[in-house]
Amino acid sequence: MQARAVTFIAPQEVELREREVPEPHEGQLLVRTLYSGISAGTELLAYRGDIDPQLPLDSSISALADRFTYPFHYGYSCVGRVERSRASIDAGDIVFAFHPHQDRFVVDAGDSVALGSVDPRLGTFFPLVETSLQITLDAGEVLEQPVVVIGLGAVGILTSALLLRAGARILAAEPKPWRREAAAAFGITTVVPDDLERRVMAETGGAGVPLVIEVSGDPAALGSALPLLAHEGTALVASWYGVRPVTLPLGAEFHRRRLTIRSTQVSTIPARLAANWTRDRRRATVARLLKELPLHVLATHVFAFDDPAAAYAALARAEPGLLHAAFAYPASRSLDADCC
Repeated sequence: MQARAVTFIAPQEVELREREVPEPHEGQLLVRTLYSGISAGTELLAYRGDIDPQLPLDSSISALADRFTYPFHYGYSCVGRVERSRASIDAGDIVFAFHPHQDRFVVDAGDSVALGSVDPRLGTFFPLVETSLQITLDAGEVLEQPVVVIGLGAVGILTSALLLRAGARILAAEPKPWRREAAAAFGITTVVPDDLERRVMAETGGAGVPLVIEVSGDPAALGSALPLLAHEGTALVASWYGVRPVTLPLGAEFHRRRLTIRSTQVSTIPARLAANWTRDRRRATVARLLKELPLHVLATHVFAFDDPAAAYAALARAEPGLLHAAFAYPASRSLDADCC
């Protein structure tokens, strides 16, 4: 069998190339893709060439065993219909799978999740909701605590929304007005970055906040977050900056106030949570959240799979109004015809 896959061939250059698709083995699925979500974080770094080429794509996912060395296939948010199954998931089911952008593929059943009645386009948010859930878990106890979120891309908005559900008092900073408008639909209080420090100090009596979550992807944002922290406060870094350098003001105030900078990452369950959380529990929670969160607010753009360059160019230039983009595959048109 042959398939077409988005192939990263050089910085800011992508094209469709054919790949051979093997027959599914025991425990695997053959899937025809309907939609695949495009990451505005890691994937945009890959498109720009801002990732170490020797770094593995993602060693925790079998379909992403290669490295960021050109040419490579990337993406990790496919939703499609199972054409053939050698696992417990039935043929005909709609599934999410951690797999690069490709119109037909074989995947281990363990790297897929049956979506049931979830809209396939909204199913492409699965990894973003999972990342946001892990950030929220890594944030720890936030009930009635003021928390600052810097950056309101899709992950920033979803993280803020989940922190609100956990009882935090959120103040989020974002320069783009359409992102602030989308965040408001989730009940998130927002400010422009230039007004953030004044608002934080006014609302905390000058004490600062115990937690800042940096999810903007901007290497300069973390340094500006540290002055917002209270004594022994924590900056939780969700952004991946790739190979771009980050300069931080780690002088006397950083030491005297005992500040902490800590990373959060979704590929593993941290040791302190392992007694209560497993990958399967986290994914089951995400599947439920896909039905509960107003994800349609974030699903702003769909691009034809036949023209991948247009999608990445729109992301790279930060097209106004774009919050989350997905590829639509020819199979999605037949799904629409069946439904409507």
